[in-house]
This record gives sequence, C-alpha cells and structure tokens, in this order.
Amino acid sequence: MDIVMTGGWVVDGTGAPAYRADLAVRDGAVAAVGRLDHVEAARRIDCTGRYLMPGFVDTHVHGDAAVFDPDVQLAALSQGVTTFVAGQDGLSFAPSGPATMDYVRRYFGAINGDLPGGAAEGRGVGELLRGYDGTTPLNVGYLVPRGNLRLEAMGLDERAPSDGELNHMRRLLAQGMEEGALGLSTGLDYVPDRYGDTAELAALAAEAGRYGGLYVSHMRGYEAEAHVGVAEVNAIARDADVPAHISHYHGPAHMLVKLIDDSRAEGVDLTFDSYPYDRGASIVAMVGLPVWVQGGGTDATVARLRDAGVRARLHETWFPERPELYDRIAFAWVDHPDLAWCEGRTLTEAAETAGADPAEFLCDLLAATGLRASCVFRQPPTNTVRDIRALLRHPAHMAGSDGVFVGGAPHPRGWGAFARLLGVHTRELGDYTWGEAALHLAGHPARRFGLQGRGSLRPGMAADVVVLDPSTVADVATYADPRRPARGVDHVVVNGVEVLDKGRLTGAAPGQALRRTTGGLP
Repeated sequence: MDIVMTGGWVVDGTGAPAYRADLAVRDGAVAAVGRLDHVEAARRIDCTGRYLMPGFVDTHVHGDAAVFDPDVQLAALSQGVTTFVAGQDGLSFAPSGPATMDYVRRYFGAINGDLPGGAAEGRGVGELLRGYDGTTPLNVGYLVPRGNLRLEAMGLDERAPSDGELNHMRRLLAQGMEEGALGLSTGLDYVPDRYGDTAELAALAAEAGRYGGLYVSHMRGYEAEAHVGVAEVNAIARDADVPAHISHYHGPAHMLVKLIDDSRAEGVDLTFDSYPYDRGASIVAMVGLPVWVQGGGTDATVARLRDAGVRARLHETWFPERPELYDRIAFAWVDHPDLAWCEGRTLTEAAETAGADPAEFLCDLLAATGLRASCVFRQPPTNTVRDIRALLRHPAHMAGSDGVFVGGAPHPRGWGAFARLLGVHTRELGDYTWGEAALHLAGHPARRFGLQGRGSLRPGMAADVVVLDPSTVADVATYADPRRPARGVDHVVVNGVEVLDKGRLTGAAPGQALRRTTGGLP
C-alpha cells in the first residue's frame, strides 16, 4: 500500500457512527478498511485517538483563483476541506472573451480575485478546468456562471435576449457542460445576472439539466423576501425539470424551513447550503447602493457616482432611509493605495477618520476604486444563532463557507466555517452526531454535485481522507483576526497523496478538476 492509517476511528460519510478501523490507500483510491496490522505500506500514519473522515466539499466558495494561494490552501485543508465548488453567484472566469474577462476582473475582483497571470485574453470552461489539474492540493468543481453567458451573448444590456442571443447562451452553456461543468449558477443581485426573467433562467437551467447538471442560485430574495426567491427557484426547477440548490440560505428559520419543506413536498428536488455565521460579505456596491445606480455595470455606475445630481438623489431618497448602513458595513478590501487604511473599519469609523460625511465618503470610495471594494456586513436581526442551527440540522442542508479570500480584513468564514461546524455545532452543541457531520460536509454534497467516487470512505472511492482530533478541532479565526487557520486537523490526503502533515502543507499538488463526466476518479 502507499499509505496505511492505523489506530483511528472511521466516520465513513454515510451518516453511520464512527467505528474502529484502519484504512489503506493505493493508486489514489481507498484500497481497504479494516484491521490492517499485517499490511505493508510505504507510509504509515498513527491515527490513535483520531477520526478518519472523507474530505469535505465546500459547496459554495469563491476560490476560483484563490485556490492557487498556499495560504488559502492551508485555510481549507486545516478544516478538512479537500474540494471547492467554484463558479458561484453567476460570475467567474469562464466562459469568457477579453471583454467579459475584463468586466469580471473589475466588477467581481473583490470577490474572486484574479487568476495567476491575469488571463486578460479570456478562456473556456475546459481550459479553466485544465488549469486546476495537478497545480493545487485541492480538487475543484465548476459551475457555468449565467452572468458570463449574458456578457458573452449581449453584454450589459438590461433587456430580454433575442432568440439568437438566448441560443448563443445555450450553446456556450452546452459547451461548458460537455467540458465538465457541474451545472449552472446564478447571482441574481449582481450585474448583469440580475437582468432577465424566470423564463430565460428556466431555458438555461433546462440546458444544464440535459447534461445531468444542477441549477444553483443566489436568489432574488433572502431574509424577509426569501419566499420570493424560493418561488422563482421552484418555478425554474419545475419548468426546466432540473434539481435545484439555493446558495447561502439564511434568515428566519421558521419561515425558511417551511419554504424548503413545502417545496420538497410539492415535488421540487431542492437543497441548500449555509454557513454558521450571522454576518455576510459581498461587494460594497451591492450592499451600499440602490439597484438603479448600478445599471449598466462598472463604468456607468462610477459615472453616476461622480454626478452631482445623482448624489443629491441618493441623499434625498436612499441614505436617509438606511441610517444603520454606516455601522453595518465594515470594509474588507479597498483596491486603492490611498484608501487601503479603511480595511477593517466600519463606514462610520472610516468617514470619521477622513473627516467626511459617511454617504459622501462611500460614494467617493466606490468611484475612486472603480467599485473594487468588498465588505463584511451585519445581517438583519432575524438571522440568529438559533436560526443558523435550525437550518444546518435540516436534511436538505450541506455546508458552504461562501469564503472570500481577498483583502486585509475578509470574513473569517473561509478560514473557519467547517471547523466551526465540527467544533461548536458537533462537539459542543450536538447539532450533528459525528456521522451526521460527515454526511452534511462530505457525503451529501458529493452526491448532490455529481462528484462520482467521492464523499465516503469505502474501498474503490477516491482517497480524499481527513484525520482530525474530535476533542480539539475548532475554528480560531475572528472578525478582528480573520486569517487564522483552524486547529485539530492533523493529516489530509487528496487523491491518495498526503497534502497536510501534522498541520503543515507538504507542497504536493495532486488536486484535480472534478468534471461532471468522470468526477475525477483515479
């Protein structure tokens, strides 16, 4: 055998409780589970007192470019995450020509960062996926972003597509699916993905479904408006005859749980992901500006922010109705050398330091950065710890960090979400048994996203294995100090190769693009 892990307890990803067994790895796969004292191996790992769990799948993460950063690799592996599902929220790097790539890098750079080398020329889904093969210790699956399809077919036009434009989007999506994408994503609060109606979304979702893909949606409504978003997701799922998944579901659990249960009872194949924090993170423009200011994309928005008439309208109709906004926003990343000092400060604090009116300061900052600024923000008081716990216990739930790794003061969820689910919600609060934790973090998402051969520790499955101490695993990243790797994960194996040894990166890069057609099986 290549590796034999001895003395541990296997939590296999099926929901079953831990059981005492050794585990052997050969040629990238789990070769045997049982008593393996007699088995010879090139490498033996003593796992006494440890749990062996299948590698976790982060079902919603903005690691499209960050996955190449060793600090981000350590952030993920220190929590047991071995697979990223990228291409989220309707905007990413493929499919793209030069104009689309330029727009995504500017408008969504605060979320996804930038690919190594800049990739100004654009690229297809297949090319993007090939870039993940053997270049990182993490596996990466990819969703085709619907905003990219719109940008390629019709630019930033705020209108319904012509038949020819819709067919162009369908062809691009079909090509992406044929090249290995897992499904279609939408980000219906972002430009241009917010444009278009339910019928257009259903037509594209049906194309993804034709290839066995999933429809994944950042909805049009959350919190008190979740019923609006869920109703549209249900309509798309029915019209397209496709399974659907809601991204970063959050809000009052008594309402949100009923929406999921009612949808499933009515025959909609619906699941969701969530993360265990009561604050969110996004681009500042989405949180701080009304929709009408953002129309037409980055350049048009910046032009409006520099217009005195627009500023006057915002002071009359927008900011007075949102006095809580100034303390709600804390800057995570500000892409301007003269304004980077704002990172980690609330809008109120930054404006006071600058001696400026908060509303004027916000407009000036967004204009100066070309909207390249992100924030951590407080969510409404209906998103409580009790609500978070009720959602994560739901059988249709799976974990997604929504990790954003750009900036000096990012949200800590990218460094701690999975460790918090294990340390706080499994060990301390008992929201999961350890078997249920492995199911929610690995088994369920691997099945849902079509990652064949992953998500459990059975012979023949891909050897993505996490060795952790159930008594110490915990998140340590905070809002004040967000970039601290979690503790308690000792060893991680990806595709049969050890990538984390005693909590440290080994430098190995056995990660693969997990294509829909193969699941990346060894």
